[in-house]
Amino acid sequence: PLVPVTFQYASESDAGVPGGPAGYPIPAAAATNPRYIEEEGAAGSNNHLLMIDRDRRIAFELFKAVYANGKWSAGSGAVFKLDSNYRRPEGWTSADAAGLCVTAGLLRYDEVYGTAPIRHALRCSMRQINRFVYPASHKGPADAAGVPLGMRLRLKPSFNISGYPAPMQKIFQAMKTYGLIVADRGGNMYIQGTMDSRWNSNVLNPAFHAL
Repeated sequence: PLVPVTFQYASESDAGVPGGPAGYPIPAAAATNPRYIEEEGAAGSNNHLLMIDRDRRIAFELFKAVYANGKWSAGSGAVFKLDSNYRRPEGWTSADAAGLCVTAGLLRYDEVYGTAPIRHALRCSMRQINRFVYPASHKGPADAAGVPLGMRLRLKPSFNISGYPAPMQKIFQAMKTYGLIVADRGGNMYIQGTMDSRWNSNVLNPAFHAL
C-alpha cells in the first residue's frame, strides 16, 4: 500500500509516481525495524530508504527518511521508472545530491557473483564537489577544489585485473566498460552496494585498496 510522506524539499520531490497517486510503498515493518533504513538511522547517516516495485519496474527513493508519531517524513523523495531514461528536471535533487537514481548505480550481490557481466555504471562519492554536469541535475556544496556531480570516471582499459578474485574482476571490468559516476558527497571513490549480509569485506576492501 502507498504511504503518504511529508517532504522538507517538497518543490523538488515526487509525491508519488509522476501522473499517478501520491505515496510510497514503504513496508509496514520499516516503521519498527531500523535495518530498513541506511545505517539503521545512525547519527550523521543519510537515512536512505530504497524500494523497488519489480512488477512495474519503478524505484521509490527517500533521503533522510524518518518515522515518528505514526507518520513518515523525509528530506526529499524521487520516483524513477527504471525502463526509461528518465532524468530529474534541471535543478532538482533526488535521494542523492546529484539528482540521480541511487538504486541504478548500486552494486548488487547477485550480479557480482552471477554468471552475466555487470551492465551498468557504478555510483561513487567524492569528498569535494562543485557544480554538476549531465546526467546529474543538481549541485551540492561548492567546494573550491571539488569535481562536478555527474562526472564519469573510468578505469584505464590497459589496467591488468587478472590477478584479482573473479568477483572483483567483474566489478573492475564494469569500471572499465561503464565507469563510475560521481553521485554524492562522501568518502573519496567510495563505491556503494545494496545491503546484503553475504558481502565479504575481506575480499572487497583489500582489492579496492590495492587498486
